[in-house]
Amino acid sequence: MTNYTHWFIRARLKTRQLLLLVALDEEGNIHRAAQVLNMTQPAASKLLKDLEDVLEVPLFERLPRGMRPTWYGETMIRHARVALSSLNQAHDELEAIKAGRFGQVSVGAITAPGLVLLPPAVALVKQSHPSLRIGVQIETSDVLLERLAQGKLDMLVARLFAQHDKTDLRYETLTEEPVCAITRPGHPLLSVAHLGLRDVVNAGWIVSPSGSVLRHRFELMFQEDGLEAPINVIETSALLFMTKMLQQSDMIAVVATDVARYYAAHGIVSMLPIALPCQMDAFGIITRTDRLLSPAAKVMLKALKTAAVTVYGARFDVAPE
Repeated sequence: MTNYTHWFIRARLKTRQLLLLVALDEEGNIHRAAQVLNMTQPAASKLLKDLEDVLEVPLFERLPRGMRPTWYGETMIRHARVALSSLNQAHDELEAIKAGRFGQVSVGAITAPGLVLLPPAVALVKQSHPSLRIGVQIETSDVLLERLAQGKLDMLVARLFAQHDKTDLRYETLTEEPVCAITRPGHPLLSVAHLGLRDVVNAGWIVSPSGSVLRHRFELMFQEDGLEAPINVIETSALLFMTKMLQQSDMIAVVATDVARYYAAHGIVSMLPIALPCQMDAFGIITRTDRLLSPAAKVMLKALKTAAVTVYGARFDVAPE
């Protein structure tokens, strides 16, 4: 703790300097950044110079038409965003407590656990803490991890891939994610016995965007069976578009099995009786090890783990850490 104290004393770090770093990154120009922060350009320039002098590194390159962060600058900007987000969360928590609320928590999830895990987990929280404000975001793992790093989310139910920076992250596996094929109810292929990949290779498919893990494994699945990957495809991750497109065509879509079961239970789609050996990697609960969870976030984490035991048969201590 002493080193951190010495660092802040020595740097004389001001909140306005953090705001200036973020504004400069977003505006790319000292004049516009100063306007955003309602200060003069000389004052903004002095704030930046004072910080660079103390850190003894250049934070921005001065270009003919603007400014660009150096590697040092990008590091400081990233931490400035986290610090400012944390201060905003502190203010929100204080306001919530003053208003008689328990607090707030933001959780992100990929689609499948967003459908089957988050609802029972949120219901558990609301049973014991009805005034706790809960924010839920459903996105891809990449987007969610970026928002977690920025302090915009407290925890995730998502995947970690090789390209992700795992520094300061805690990951607890929940389950593997199988995928399946879905069609509109009444699709001709639903009555075909012993359906195989050769029966569907020439069909129209709705698939994940090119470059995604699922898309790669989908194409590989056909190639390993000695077939060319389907060429009649629509690329999308938007479930609303996907289900509507299926209802008005004979196309086939590839989705997580939990997602398929949800829509099939409501009569929107039917699950095609064909094995697709291209399942996705496991997903799990992701939190930051370099930040303390708020009391509200601890309640949400415990509820996620409790619900995961029932939904997935997950095994871990459900007590908050």
